[in-house]
Amino acid sequence: MGVIEETDVEQVTLALLDAANDRDPVVQEQVRKSILTLGNQQPDKVLSMCQDYLLKHPKLVVGHRVLILQTIELVVKSRIDDISYPKIKSVIQLASDEMTKSKEVVPEWQQAASNILVAVGNKYINDIMEEILSKFQPGVLPHFFVVQTLANLSDSNVYGMVPFLNAIMGTMLPMLGMTKQDNMKWVFSSALCRFSESILEYLANLDKAPDPTVRKDTFSSEIYSAYDVLFNSWIQSRESKLRLTVAEALGSMSHLMAHDKLEEQLPKLLLTILGLYKKNSEHYIITKSLCQVLEASVNMGSRVLETQIDGLLLALHQQVCSPVDFSNPPTVKNHNEVLRCFTILANTFPDRLMVFVLQRLENSNERNRMGSLAVLRHLINSSTSIMETKKLLILASIRQPLADHSNKVKKRVVQVISAMAHHGYLELEGGDLLVRFIIQHCALPDTHHRPPDPEEVSNEALRSMCDNTLHLFTTTVGRLTDVLWPMLLCYLTPNQYASATTPLCKSLILLANKKRAAQEASFIIDFSAQGVDTHTHGHDVTDEPSPRLRAFPLGHGAPSLSLLNALSPNIHPKAEPLWENEIPKLLSYLEGFFLYRCIGVILQQCYNKELVRKQLQEILISARHNDAIERTGVAMGIGLCASSHLDGTLEKLEEFGKSDAFRKASGIFGLLKDKNDVDVEKMKSTLILCYGYVALHAPEDQLLTRIDSDILQNISKNFNTKNIFDCNAFFPQVLYSDTFNALHELLRNVLARDLSPDGLQSVFKSWLSSGQDHERERAVKTTAELLQFYLDSLSVKNLVTFHNLGALVGRLGPRCTDPNPEVRRAAIDCIYRLMYIQLRYEGFSLDYKDDSVEGLLDVREKLSNPDHSVLYKTCSELTKIISKRLPQQQLSTLLFMLFDGLVDSQSNCSRASSVILNTLLKNRGAGLQDLVPEMLEVLHNRLQLIGEEQVKVAIGQSVLILATQHLQTVVNTLVAYPLPYDSWSCEMWMALGADSTLALQIIEMIIEKLNVMVPYVDKKESMLRPGLTKVATSQPLAMTCALREMMLNGQSADAVAYVFPKLFSSLLVRLGSSVGVHLPKDLNSNNSCVSLCCVFRVAVEALRILLGRAQLDAVVKPLDQEGAWDKMKDPQQHTTGVTLLSRAMAKHAGPRLPAIVENLCPSLCNIYECQRVTVTAFFSELLNHHVVTELMILDMLMNNMMERITDTCGTVRMLAVRGLGNIAVGSPEKVNKYAKELLAAMSSGMEEKDDPGKLITLEAMSGMSKILLYLDQKNVQLLENDEIRCASIMLLGNLSKFGSGEPVFKDQIHNVLVSLLLHLSDPNPQVVKACKYAMRICAPVIGSEQISAMFQKHLLEEKGLHYGEFINDLTKYLIQDFPGMLNFYHITVIQFFKSNWAEIRASAAMFIGKNNIYIYIYILVQYLVLQKFVLH
Repeated sequence: MGVIEETDVEQVTLALLDAANDRDPVVQEQVRKSILTLGNQQPDKVLSMCQDYLLKHPKLVVGHRVLILQTIELVVKSRIDDISYPKIKSVIQLASDEMTKSKEVVPEWQQAASNILVAVGNKYINDIMEEILSKFQPGVLPHFFVVQTLANLSDSNVYGMVPFLNAIMGTMLPMLGMTKQDNMKWVFSSALCRFSESILEYLANLDKAPDPTVRKDTFSSEIYSAYDVLFNSWIQSRESKLRLTVAEALGSMSHLMAHDKLEEQLPKLLLTILGLYKKNSEHYIITKSLCQVLEASVNMGSRVLETQIDGLLLALHQQVCSPVDFSNPPTVKNHNEVLRCFTILANTFPDRLMVFVLQRLENSNERNRMGSLAVLRHLINSSTSIMETKKLLILASIRQPLADHSNKVKKRVVQVISAMAHHGYLELEGGDLLVRFIIQHCALPDTHHRPPDPEEVSNEALRSMCDNTLHLFTTTVGRLTDVLWPMLLCYLTPNQYASATTPLCKSLILLANKKRAAQEASFIIDFSAQGVDTHTHGHDVTDEPSPRLRAFPLGHGAPSLSLLNALSPNIHPKAEPLWENEIPKLLSYLEGFFLYRCIGVILQQCYNKELVRKQLQEILISARHNDAIERTGVAMGIGLCASSHLDGTLEKLEEFGKSDAFRKASGIFGLLKDKNDVDVEKMKSTLILCYGYVALHAPEDQLLTRIDSDILQNISKNFNTKNIFDCNAFFPQVLYSDTFNALHELLRNVLARDLSPDGLQSVFKSWLSSGQDHERERAVKTTAELLQFYLDSLSVKNLVTFHNLGALVGRLGPRCTDPNPEVRRAAIDCIYRLMYIQLRYEGFSLDYKDDSVEGLLDVREKLSNPDHSVLYKTCSELTKIISKRLPQQQLSTLLFMLFDGLVDSQSNCSRASSVILNTLLKNRGAGLQDLVPEMLEVLHNRLQLIGEEQVKVAIGQSVLILATQHLQTVVNTLVAYPLPYDSWSCEMWMALGADSTLALQIIEMIIEKLNVMVPYVDKKESMLRPGLTKVATSQPLAMTCALREMMLNGQSADAVAYVFPKLFSSLLVRLGSSVGVHLPKDLNSNNSCVSLCCVFRVAVEALRILLGRAQLDAVVKPLDQEGAWDKMKDPQQHTTGVTLLSRAMAKHAGPRLPAIVENLCPSLCNIYECQRVTVTAFFSELLNHHVVTELMILDMLMNNMMERITDTCGTVRMLAVRGLGNIAVGSPEKVNKYAKELLAAMSSGMEEKDDPGKLITLEAMSGMSKILLYLDQKNVQLLENDEIRCASIMLLGNLSKFGSGEPVFKDQIHNVLVSLLLHLSDPNPQVVKACKYAMRICAPVIGSEQISAMFQKHLLEEKGLHYGEFINDLTKYLIQDFPGMLNFYHITVIQFFKSNWAEIRASAAMFIGKNNIYIYIYILVQYLVLQKFVLH
């Protein structure tokens, strides 16, 4: 296409402009595109024609005008750089006039004109502003769209607009007070919001800005003036849209307010914004504003914000719990903004926020819990560094929602676990429970009843999500490789995870291939280390595969076979090459089900009857009858064959039924069969299933004549109740009904032969809890029929005990919540009849009606409701009825049968077992004390088999109920469990923390025992090695483990808070008793136990959890940063670590200290040295802080430290001296109160004889130096004691032996030199001798050979000294060797003019006199030398 001629352009453009207002929107759009195409070629010409068209048609309809203005905007946006400047000016003028021509607001027209100005303003901002500001004059309210255009310009051209904003806002502020109409208030608020956002963007990118000197405070004054109007007036408007826009503006403006103004306004501002939630249905804008205010407050370091935190958290939590409609973007945005608010608060108040969220997590309300989980997930992802110290607390708290039965909650839990996986939580202790949760939900069954709630999460959706999550763990979270391998293997064999086999296999294949490719040593699994007795690879290998791998569930097809291929080196060295060839072939044979059907279809078409018989024989003999899928495949194939060969098929089936394979059967009823005859029973099931499919596919005209003689008769010969329940419902309805009627008649006849409790028991077997719905339904209905027959036929002549009532009720009770409603109703019928059988045995007549038993009929009606909560409530009512009628001697049998029900194949029924169990225990558990240990052991075993989290929680409730009734027995039993506690024992202990009152009793009981028990014993490890080893005693170690687990339960917080001082004290002493203590040999022999049950580690973990529960993260944080826990573990640094703990407690937990100190005091008299050391170190550091004076515990601490001065342990004495010295730092105003005791203690410490490392001596000197700073004149006289002076001076001499060569010690010697010289004339001869000794010993350190020689020659203890001559000679050397010290010596000597001893004052005068003479001579000589130097 060539270039269009100018005249053509005009004609075409004019025609297009005329057509622009076509009625058809498609035509309008095409016209616009065509004009734009022309405009791109000749922008000036097209723009001119558009302008002329508008000017020539002033009365053009609005719609037509708008289309032309929109076209101008498109041309300007597209070709702004190619449009001439004069044309730009004319476009600006046109758009401005069009925008303001009408005083009324015509949104579509004026917005189109405004958009042109904004488009031009992206390049020509000065020209635009010149035009706009001419219509934005002081004192006159501007046009609505003038303000709107300014707002949009600040949005589209930040760097161009911000320099104008100060002036614009200066003009705008007076207008705000003049504004009365809501639409103008709205546009001003919107503009202020946009202005604030532009300023913030400008300030955030100053490196790109044209004027980098712009600062936030440039706008603060104007912003606050605008804030005053918006907040105090406009936000109260009745108009919802205006309120929201004002709120949005306030949020943006808060960042630009002066800090003091924002701090002043913050409480009112937050309260007002939170109040908007109730007034508006649209919440996104409110939350966005709140988020900005919070961000501004945090950025300026607001202190007021902390006072508002509780209300903020409640409001935000309410918002985050609101349902999110993903089809409605504002609700999604609101949810995200709420989460951003939590992130902002987490950075400033991490501890309070985490406590709040985790407490809300304990609330079982679905919406509440989902909101809390959303926050937790967000914080884990967005605040990694802050959450680092909270990981163990989060891991402990997430256990409660694991038990929630709502799939919506479970979905959120899976999302949280996924986040935790990416941030290193799953590698920690307790992470395996979360992996187990994911796998457990990979095995979810399909949803039986579609939920009425469209937002409900189906089992299928949750299962798919967990499958994907497990896959992500394997492929994207590299750090989990060593966690998942080989742990996932353990989930392949338990039955409850069977449905998760495929995702498990896929993940294991990926892990195996990854490790194999990297040639990691951990790829080869040592099964013996996990308790599996396998052979060692490489030597003496037999052909027997690993026992662990023999149990793989191969029925799950390709993934299982592929996993075996990947694991082949772990199974047998020879398996690898063989399986690489054979497994691909096996994979092609997996579709056996399909193959049997193919054979059936082929035989249908075959006319060779002999060949058909042979093939049928082959199929029946070679089939794997134990495989349910293959059994069904065989039956389907034979049924298809029967459609063409009915007679031959029936003959072959009858022949197969009479074959030798069936002769093992023990009778007509498999109910009485031997448990080893499983294969025979499965063959019978195959045979019956074949007859069913034959009946299904046989021609109708032939079937009716054979159904009695050939089908039912042969079925009756070979089947029992188990077989019929095995068969799927493929019989025609008539055949099904006839068969069951025959079965019921048969069973009634059998039961009639032995109409007794034992006879009744014999017909009940495990098929009541089959995994197949139809099997359970048939089984329970048959049971109901039998019980009715039993009841009708019962004639009681003597009062007999119905001794198996408990066992029968225990089997049937859980079925009352079966997923199948038919099973539920039939189960209630069974229990109803059992109760009346019991009444008959008690002597009641056949027509007697018991009110409580009749109540079961009402219960039966309620069971029609599939809602879980209704079912469990009904189950509880049922249990109360059973409990009322059940004899005491039957209770234990019922309970132990219910224990078996906890692992029922149906999760509903396992939960029901737990409900019935706990209701019975509550009502009648008080009389079962002798059975408590056995019951706890069974519960412990069941926990290992249960995958259903809710049932696990219920078992914890069982333990709790037993503890409320038999506390001492439960505690003694659980404490005696082998160490280290396995995860199931830990769960039982944790359950005891759920009841605050009970937890308090247990904790106090344990504290009492810990305080009196022997923490360790000294044992000789070997006759060859000298010395004794500290070995932990089991009970205190077990009790510390128990405390740790109980405190992990968040509901123990109240109990822990109540007993905190006692518990802290007990654990601190326990920690001290654990340093350097070894595990008993029976534990130490297992390496895996050492890491789990290290004596010291258990005590530290318990203490850490205690501090966390007490909300003392501020104590834990510095301890972690300074490595205090590791220091406490090291015997050499233990006291340093305890000192750090004491310091943190003094700073952050002051109010708790008085009770802690009181509880720790008795330990100072303990026979265990390690405990005295720990407590003394703790007390010693407390004295370093003034808080002990404020709390009035100084006297108590001082008295204890004074008593420890004479302790038999040197370390305790050293710490006591240190503590007494610390009073000068912590409470200097109290030094004179204790002056006498302090000086005596320091003096005693300096004379310590039993002090090999001189540690006590050094502490005493250090303490003395600190104390002297605060002694008043009266107490200084205490130091003038001759013995103290002697001891101090002798000590100085002795210490110089260790300080030679150290500059610091040399300085100290010079500091005391004058004092020693003057005391050479001390009135006490012993002091003089001490001075001579000290000066002679210190002489080499002084730094002058001449002075050292003098001291060695003249200062002998037994020789006299001419003091004047000695000072005379010494002064010369001092001036010569240390001229820089002369002034210091002068000042020091002057202080001695006030001494109490005349001899000392005289010596001071003599010393300073001699010194001054020689100093004068020295100065004169220096002067003469200098003069000589200058002259020459």
